[in-house]
Amino acid sequence: MSRSLMFSVLLTCLYAPWAHAGPPFFTDDPEPVPYKNAEFYTFSTVDHTPDETGVAGPAFEFNVGAAPNLQLHIVAPLQLSAPTHGPITYGIGDMELGAKYRFIQEKGARPQVGTFPMIEVPTGNSRRGLGNGEAWYKLPIWVQKSFGHGWQSYGGGGYIVNPAPGMRNTAFFGWQLQKELNKKLTVGGEWFNPGRQSFATGNTHILNFGGMYNFYKNASLLFTAGHSVQGDSHTVAYVALYWTFGKKPEEEHEAEKEAKPSGLSSLLHHP
Repeated sequence: MSRSLMFSVLLTCLYAPWAHAGPPFFTDDPEPVPYKNAEFYTFSTVDHTPDETGVAGPAFEFNVGAAPNLQLHIVAPLQLSAPTHGPITYGIGDMELGAKYRFIQEKGARPQVGTFPMIEVPTGNSRRGLGNGEAWYKLPIWVQKSFGHGWQSYGGGGYIVNPAPGMRNTAFFGWQLQKELNKKLTVGGEWFNPGRQSFATGNTHILNFGGMYNFYKNASLLFTAGHSVQGDSHTVAYVALYWTFGKKPEEEHEAEKEAKPSGLSSLLHHP
């Protein structure tokens, strides 16, 4: 696999699920999908270099709140490799499995903190430039804090363990800031350093800008575009359609209050 496509495949896998944070940015957050809720989206990513263009798409992600503060996660992408000189290949990419756990809740001045370990399963054909060739792992810690009127910031980093030939273990870091302009539109930007993931690549730093547009309560458009500001040249982009399913905890609480008889009604129903 060429060095640009290796970076593209790994960069695609660094996108993670969104629950008012995370994608469309590389930097993730500690906030899991609420218990008994789920989210699904279909997305595409692009990574263009002077030597090659790597595309993931369509890719599919599903996340479920399996327990309070615990989210289970799966991504299944199709991958395209289009070198400047050479044949174009297209097929199944590497699958991603993970579990996000929040162990500190946000309260007052205290931020929320969580971890999101993942394994990248080598389902793509690395000989055709569509995968890593071996399983690899991400072990991050993420921090998030809301403040002011609609402002939110999150970030952190972790460590990648990648035993595939030509690849190397590395640390990665990122930080994001976003602002909810209104109920429909949120915009933000990030600095992200995916680390030096192979012996053939440099230590790239990326500035990325984008946002989220809510069509209605449970469906949104996510989008970003960015470029490297240090290291190898990369132009990156991301677009997704996103849906959520299930009632949020506060909605369940309100439904319980409405269903519970009180006052004279309670006396009439329970003599």
